[in-house]
Amino acid sequence: MFGGIDPKQMASMMKKMGIKTENIEATEVIIKGPKTIVIREPQVSIVEMQGQKTFQITGRIEEKIEEASSEDIHMVMEQTGASEENARKALEESNGDIAEAIMKLKG
Repeated sequence: MFGGIDPKQMASMMKKMGIKTENIEATEVIIKGPKTIVIREPQVSIVEMQGQKTFQITGRIEEKIEEASSEDIHMVMEQTGASEENARKALEESNGDIAEAIMKLKG
């Protein structure tokens, strides 16, 4: 990050500024939402500054779109009169956002 500075000097400077860092051993980091992000072989650090913790994660990233649940598909079908196939496709195209899928099919 800062070329030419010894990592020990950097840690000392950060400590003087009230910034604490801690490395965490991890084999995988998963972030779930409409898209699931999986980070393989991660390097994870917690940085604490002014009472707030921030996670820094680096590694090999894989992104997966979550499968629409049967409840979500059924709701879209009820609201729009669409077939199961069309409801599923609309949910996939809207990254699982039910309202967006309904608007897409009604619009």
